[in-house]
Amino acid sequence: MKRKDHCGTCAEKAGLPPGSLVYVGPESHPTTLHAIHYDANSFSARRLANDQELPPLDAATAVTWVDLHGLRDVEMLGRIGQRQKIHPLVMEDILHTGQRPKAELFDDRIFLVLKMVRATTGAPAGLTIEIEQVSLVLGPGHLLTFQEREGDVFEPVRQRLRAGGGQLRKFGPDYLAYALMDAVVDQYFTVVETIGEEIERLEDSLVLDPGPESMAELHRLRRTLIHLRRAVWPLRDAVALLLREEHALIAPATRPYLRDLHDHVIRVIETIETNREMVAGLLDIYLSSVSNRLNEVMKVLTIIATIFIPMTFLTGVYGMNFRHMPELEQWWGYPAVWLVNLAIAVAMLLFFRRKKWL
Repeated sequence: MKRKDHCGTCAEKAGLPPGSLVYVGPESHPTTLHAIHYDANSFSARRLANDQELPPLDAATAVTWVDLHGLRDVEMLGRIGQRQKIHPLVMEDILHTGQRPKAELFDDRIFLVLKMVRATTGAPAGLTIEIEQVSLVLGPGHLLTFQEREGDVFEPVRQRLRAGGGQLRKFGPDYLAYALMDAVVDQYFTVVETIGEEIERLEDSLVLDPGPESMAELHRLRRTLIHLRRAVWPLRDAVALLLREEHALIAPATRPYLRDLHDHVIRVIETIETNREMVAGLLDIYLSSVSNRLNEVMKVLTIIATIFIPMTFLTGVYGMNFRHMPELEQWWGYPAVWLVNLAIAVAMLLFFRRKKWL
């Protein structure tokens, strides 16, 4: 599993005062800016060369969405934060990609942290998931999004904005924030469905042919579900906070959609927990399969040993170095021993079969 939220430069940040802007993440990507400006009747989108080209974000009749990809340019992010009067601690959290999903409410801002998850399957790595932090800063008339790199799950939202259908362009930036969060949660369903298919495939493999490779894959699935649970579980509390607290930036018309989003998050969590229980059950299946296979091997070996015990006894008796053993002097002594041994073996096999031990 590939993760995009582990700490890469924590040592550089240690000891610095709160609000210090230091990128903490696995790798740095070039910073690019994209601005979308829309209302019910118009739409425009363009890529910005630098932060100086940022459009006004306090428009009264239109919504501006500034989408920033890559967190390499810390100085640019600092200038954007100062210009938009974003709290330094918020900017610090944006640059620290190890944050847990959360929501923070300010007087004129709402800060959200999400974990965007994508899954890929195929040889040789098998199931691989990527976790990337996405930060949203909701303000009057605008929404700022900060991503670690290019590529996201927001393209359907962009297409809806371009098409102009539906109510996305009729609502404010709070509904846009909801739409982006909903796109992230919808991707969770795709990921947990993929994991469910992997669990079913692994279950068949464990029943038919349990082996070390299946056990290693089982542990990988277990770790994947743990990381996925960490990425999704706190989001339930974040959305619940938006529903519980009144805020001027969240219109009453948006609250029903947030309640629906909250329900979706709970469904994802329940599916993850179900998958975790299934993985725990697969461990029991693996141990049972290995135990059954060992029992079958031991049964065969025990039957073979049991058949040879009386034959070994007879061989030991007639292998003794006593002089007066009449059978040793008779011509029929050797074939008689063989006939007796074969008769014992056949009788024991018939007895085992009658007892259904074979």
